[in-house]
Amino acid sequence: MAFGAPSVPDLSNSAQGNAMKHARVVFLSACLALAVGSVRAGMPPVPGTPQHPPVAAAHAPDRASMQTMQIPSHGELMNALVYIAAGAGPHPVVILLHGFPGNERNLDLAQDMRRAGWDVLYFNYRGSWGTPGDFSFAHSIEDTGAAIAYLRQPEVARSLRLDPNRIVLIGHSMGGFMTVEAAAADPAIKAFATISAADMSGRMQAMLAMEKRSDAIAAMAHGLAEEGMAPLAGCTPDGLARELADHAMSWPFLDKVDALKNRNALILTADDGLTRENNAFAAALRNAGDTHVTTRHFATDHAYSDKRIELSHAVLAWLAGLPK
Repeated sequence: MAFGAPSVPDLSNSAQGNAMKHARVVFLSACLALAVGSVRAGMPPVPGTPQHPPVAAAHAPDRASMQTMQIPSHGELMNALVYIAAGAGPHPVVILLHGFPGNERNLDLAQDMRRAGWDVLYFNYRGSWGTPGDFSFAHSIEDTGAAIAYLRQPEVARSLRLDPNRIVLIGHSMGGFMTVEAAAADPAIKAFATISAADMSGRMQAMLAMEKRSDAIAAMAHGLAEEGMAPLAGCTPDGLARELADHAMSWPFLDKVDALKNRNALILTADDGLTRENNAFAAALRNAGDTHVTTRHFATDHAYSDKRIELSHAVLAWLAGLPK
């Protein structure tokens, strides 16, 4: 059998041909109407033309959503966003604190927490990821306090449908450092969680006990540079290392145990070299009388790259068990 172009009968003068021509005209007219309608759908409405709102508009106030904002902190405005849970609320709220420099933002956890009924605030510290100002550890501690104060404003709490009396801090890596510092300074924070928290000043304290200050600063500066400084403004590795040395007696986690011994705590660790100091922190809390310390270890890297679902389950289970 030969394969070629099929023969086309001459229908130009037949009734069947006229019917086909008419069908083509109808088809082309319908396509033109559809195209014009599509263009008009994307155009701004003609003034005076009544507009019909989407069917879901009546339920919009209680739907899950997201708001972006800039949070004031010591003369600058921090770039921020809030994942708002569905329902009228008020919802408990998590402040999710990123690490150094903040490549892993943990926004998958934010989405999961929102589905579980929590609002979640994420922000960038001054001098990080486009937020104006100079980055430093002291500034980041201040910025975390500013974020807490922002959520407690009555008009903000109403807008975001959140309960300002149920704020939980969750920090990853350096964000764990910010979590410990901010929670210790604020007794109204009843629960906090750390994910491979970096006790950076505690580590500097240990280094200063074993070597000269200049050598400890140089070693810490090298480690900070290796982490990546590109997303950070107004700082240098050496300057940040000196800042840690200057606060080696006031910022370490073990110095915050007395202030935190009555809080609910979740301390998560990984195979990233930070487990020993985090376990020491958890043990110190328990020895001080804290009966609400939960710990768990994951066989994964610092970013929990292949344990994201397990990480989410651990965080959600802990949040679900917190007092209402």
